[in-house]
Amino acid sequence: MNGMRPIRAKSGTNQEGASAHNRRVMIDALRVNGQLSRADLARATALTKQAVSNIIEDLERDGLVASLAAVRKGRGQPSTPYRLVPEGAFAIGLQIDRHVTRTIAVDLVGAVLARGEANLPAGGPDEGTETILSLIDKTRRELAEVAPQSKDRLVGLGVAMPGPFGIDTDPADPWMMALWQRFPLAETLALGTGLDVRLQNDSAAAATAEKMVGAAHGLDQAICIYVGYGIGAGLILDGELYRGANGNAGEIGMILSRPENGTEDQRAPLEHRASIASLCKILDLDPAGPELYRHLDDVAAASDARIAAWITEAAYELRRAVQILETIFDPQTIVLCGGMPPGLARRLIDAIHPLLPSIAERRMRSAPRLQLGFTDPWAVAIGAAAEPISRTFDPSFSAILKTRSVGSA
Repeated sequence: MNGMRPIRAKSGTNQEGASAHNRRVMIDALRVNGQLSRADLARATALTKQAVSNIIEDLERDGLVASLAAVRKGRGQPSTPYRLVPEGAFAIGLQIDRHVTRTIAVDLVGAVLARGEANLPAGGPDEGTETILSLIDKTRRELAEVAPQSKDRLVGLGVAMPGPFGIDTDPADPWMMALWQRFPLAETLALGTGLDVRLQNDSAAAATAEKMVGAAHGLDQAICIYVGYGIGAGLILDGELYRGANGNAGEIGMILSRPENGTEDQRAPLEHRASIASLCKILDLDPAGPELYRHLDDVAAASDARIAAWITEAAYELRRAVQILETIFDPQTIVLCGGMPPGLARRLIDAIHPLLPSIAERRMRSAPRLQLGFTDPWAVAIGAAAEPISRTFDPSFSAILKTRSVGSA
């Protein structure tokens, strides 16, 4: 069933009173590895066979895990593999950006079952909240049509929007969303939907998507550089998303930098030169335009000197960002993702290479230093939807995890 392939899983604990953590460990192991037997699970999680059997029975009873046909390996007794039940839980993700709002509904394994999009009216939350609540309601109704059980198994609403949060900014600054950030958004949405609501920045949401179903799936140490209207980094450290003291960890777009061979008075935030907003300014495109994604795809495929110049400058900035992030966090890999067309993303990642010398240069690497992740305008909404699933089912009790040896990246 699993052969000699190493099983990726966190350790459980046989201490009393840790059953909730062990349930999460079991679900995480099945999500990362696919179907596993009880013996596989016991070996990978360092739990006793009896503990694994008890938890599997509980998860089956709760509709989260199902058994498959028994498999015989060699001359031993046949073993029964188990898998997650996609219909065991559902969640909705909401992305709020400067000009648009998107919703995504997913099941326990991250499959997208419904989605919606609407233009966000000007005027901040006073004008936009009604649009958002209406879009969420529409998505819930569409989800219920394809998965009627979702009405009783909806674990929450994840919300993602640009940061940084909790700082003093000019309400008229087009790079910030000051009115939204000062608004009691989570409380308002919880009241309007009846769901448990959590808020995170868009780069953290993009990292959650990569961790659950993308390039960082199964990795404990990964950095996701998100290139959208602005720029941010989602930090996956020890298998968990690191948010910082105020939810602003990874706001690398705010790092002050200057162009290659530039002067000190040209110093500006990194995202002013290496974001989709900066590209739209160069190309004279409306960031709120409904055909923006297609326009960027068309321009990226053409021999346009303006986009070539932007790629050169953005690659210069991001090459340095990669080296700095590797030096500080020592990740297994860095993932470049964002709301940009695949053609543009590939040109950008090609231009970032060759990477700068770094402590990440090791012969025994199992993952590339830099790789491409989601290049999709829906990536943030997918990550926002993954957050309630992760919050409900992923292991997070790091204090009781057993010590593991450090593996090569």
